[in-house]
Amino acid sequence: MKILVVSHTYIVDLNREKLRELARLEPNIEVTVVVPRRWRPGGVQNKIIETQPLQEGSFRVVPVSNFSENNQGLLTFGADIIPLLRQFRPQIIQVEQGAKALGYAQLIALNQLLGLKAKTIFFTWWNLPYEVKFPLSVLHTYNLHNTHGLVAGNQDAAEVLKLHGYNGEFIVMPQLGVDESRFRPQPQPELKQQLGIQPDEFVVGFVGRFVEEKGLLTLGKALAGIKEHPWKWLLLGRGSLQSVLMEKATEWGIKDQIIWVESVPHDQVPRYINLMNALVLPSETTYKFKTLTAAGWKEQFGHVLIEAMASKVPVIGSDSGEIPNVIGDAGLVFPEGNVEGLRNALVSLMAQPELTQKLAELGYERAMNQYTNKALARRLLDFYKAVIHH
Repeated sequence: MKILVVSHTYIVDLNREKLRELARLEPNIEVTVVVPRRWRPGGVQNKIIETQPLQEGSFRVVPVSNFSENNQGLLTFGADIIPLLRQFRPQIIQVEQGAKALGYAQLIALNQLLGLKAKTIFFTWWNLPYEVKFPLSVLHTYNLHNTHGLVAGNQDAAEVLKLHGYNGEFIVMPQLGVDESRFRPQPQPELKQQLGIQPDEFVVGFVGRFVEEKGLLTLGKALAGIKEHPWKWLLLGRGSLQSVLMEKATEWGIKDQIIWVESVPHDQVPRYINLMNALVLPSETTYKFKTLTAAGWKEQFGHVLIEAMASKVPVIGSDSGEIPNVIGDAGLVFPEGNVEGLRNALVSLMAQPELTQKLAELGYERAMNQYTNKALARRLLDFYKAVIHH
């Protein structure tokens, strides 16, 4: 099977592991990844990534000239993509830029013009209802009408597209898996001592952006009400809410129980996760249904959950967006914004070491079975086969 995957995401080598695993699953699989030749990460001025070609057996990365260097919806490719398509003749073309992307329309059109007869698939994270107005509606309709399969990053993304008339094949899975060679159980006694964590203290962890929608104020209030168990709150990240959190911590009387760690290199994150007795993702949805147009946010996946699970750290999450589906029965879920519900979940783990251990094992098993790059690659290949034979 010849598979062509198109996305700016795979400029970063670390993000390619799922596709490398895909190329290794069976002897007849070839995976070609098309990435833009030039890209500005996050739209940063004067910072341009010049991508390089890569060949590893049946897996390769091919940089192609591109228009738009910082907007995935507007990203399209130069004429050099045509000989690549003619030479490779893929059976699957997967574009990971969303339902309204120009690049997806371009690949659909080239697939038809060149007579490749490939099945066209796209990936999306978008999990809020939306309206599409003319002329963008023409592009959106064209893309959906010519889609043979959908890879949705969360269940809500699939449901949103059903509202727009999509009734084809789909699978729900994240774009990136967890690297179990990096995120694994690794005791960190020296780091624990360095940060002043005592042996009897239960470490509640958060990793991510310090912004209101991540529910950190709810987590802080929940912790502030726990007096019967010794604990520390490990906050790894940065963001605009940090000064507010510091003020509230003083107000709640928990300032000395918080450990602030500025963003660290990605390869150091597993060390800090391994300090935690529980990782909490208390995300809070910020939109309300009124019409098909919704402004706001809700959790699209929560990748840090599977990183913690792979490290045998129990997880607690709110019921925002995809979080309950990620956790399943391998952790604790509370109603978003509910301080008492979160406090009860925390206390249940602090008071019951056997429950903490049980959830650690269940989470690890779930991460290994469903969320490693190899597990995602296998699910993706099975999906491709189903789409081809549909």
